[in-house]
Amino acid sequence: MITYNTINVEMPNIVEAEVSAWVKSTAATYNKVVGDINYIFVDDETMLDINRRFIGHDYYTDHIGFDYSEDDALSGDIYISLDTVKTNAEKFGATFDEELRRVIIHGLLHLCGLRDKTDEERQQMQKAEDKALKAL
Repeated sequence: MITYNTINVEMPNIVEAEVSAWVKSTAATYNKVVGDINYIFVDDETMLDINRRFIGHDYYTDHIGFDYSEDDALSGDIYISLDTVKTNAEKFGATFDEELRRVIIHGLLHLCGLRDKTDEERQQMQKAEDKALKAL
């Protein structure tokens, strides 16, 4: 099951059934199934608090994921800062909706096992994001 929740922000304008089908389809391309994935949309201050308390970082980020997956069943909480999504959309010349979709699928790709710590991993992640975005 995929759920969508908010903390201190209004729900973004997404079609939940469409996004859920896309997320499930993308997971299937990695031979994964969706267990319980919670997308939680927050503001920057909530994200900073989560970053400080759970990750030990003292800065804003567009998303933080907590992976509870077992075997090929993906489960996790994916927090997304709508404030940072908006800032990044402006920075990268994308619309808010385009950047939000990129972050939504980025969080899922992490649950699928993709990483983005090195330059090579970031390139692979971007290719995977682009491929998934074309499928939407």
